[in-house]
Amino acid sequence: MEDKETGRLEAFSDGVFAVAITLLVLNLHIPSASLADSDLGGQIFAQWPTFAAFVTSFVTIGIMWINHHRLFTHIKRVDTPLMLLNLLLLMMIVFVPFPTALLAEYTVQPDQHLAAFLYCGTFTVLAICFNLLWRYASYKNRLLDKKADPEAVQAITRQYRFGPLFYLVAFGLAWVYVPASIAANLLLALFFALPGRKPPRTEPGTLTEQGE
Repeated sequence: MEDKETGRLEAFSDGVFAVAITLLVLNLHIPSASLADSDLGGQIFAQWPTFAAFVTSFVTIGIMWINHHRLFTHIKRVDTPLMLLNLLLLMMIVFVPFPTALLAEYTVQPDQHLAAFLYCGTFTVLAICFNLLWRYASYKNRLLDKKADPEAVQAITRQYRFGPLFYLVAFGLAWVYVPASIAANLLLALFFALPGRKPPRTEPGTLTEQGE
């Protein structure tokens, strides 16, 4: 298949991200109007696991959308393997509302660890999908813009390299303490919102001095 511009792939991906992030709100339930006024606050507060899961998943999907956009500022060509890897990533994005609803429902139940296990496992697989997509596109600059900044490309590669390992830590926490695993996922999302750090530039004079 001939290389193509990425416009259609990005537009399709944006639509999938938008649908997935919107579906998260369906887990929030309006308390019954038959409740006494004094019970409304209690009913809303009782949904705190749902709100916590909603915020964490919303922030994570939103930041993954930002990162997807960031990757495609460097990726300028598309081939069939890249589209398949992107579809795998989008499949996991669309799946996120399910473990989110499961976690919200079972956070205060005996099966909370299993629900958190599936929730954290989903984001671990997503981190792997991002790695596969980026490594395929960036390998020997296979699909990258010829004008792509090599330092920016290396910074993304370094940042993504440890993503699955970090999410595995949150995955492990799911078996120990569920709130900690949720917090870890939120912190990881915020970490990946930051652009990868470029290596510090070394002045030619510095290299000369070091060589003396």
